[in-house]
Amino acid sequence: MIARVRAGEPEAYAVLVRAHTQAALRAAVAFGAGADAEDVVQSAFLKAYQSLDGFRPGAEFRPWLLRIVVNETRNTLRSAGRRQALAGREAQLLGPRPVIPESADPAVSAESEERRAELTAALGELSEEQRQVVTYRYLLEMDEAETAEALGWPRGTVKSRLSRALAKLGRLIGAADRGEGR
Repeated sequence: MIARVRAGEPEAYAVLVRAHTQAALRAAVAFGAGADAEDVVQSAFLKAYQSLDGFRPGAEFRPWLLRIVVNETRNTLRSAGRRQALAGREAQLLGPRPVIPESADPAVSAESEERRAELTAALGELSEEQRQVVTYRYLLEMDEAETAEALGWPRGTVKSRLSRALAKLGRLIGAADRGEGR
């Protein structure tokens, strides 16, 4: 598809945009763009188009694009001077709560909400690198190779940081389950 875009076929880029818009929006929201997510994604697609000459042949487009989206999100946040709390970003990423709970049992619904709050709080205690790797791998549903490419890290680094992040999340959530302070 990239070769078709480079050959001057504008519809080919439209196909790429349609295929990757949802993932780009999720990435922008996950990294704090909030209400500016659509603007960030539009700007990222424009920058990606303008930078296609630098795109490595044989590389995957999605991780390359998501790296641009994340950088554009950071630039937008920095220039605007806004920082949202992780809990707000997580809430936006997960979307609004359903009006009718998935379970008719209020106890199950309450427990589910409590677990979500524990996970959000635990994510807030991870380092920036750990939060990034967990976000790419699980919230953006990227495989290990795509995560490594998007973050610009070797696969071994992704594996080790993800392992440490998941272990820390397990400890934090386990401490919450035991009623211990963080």
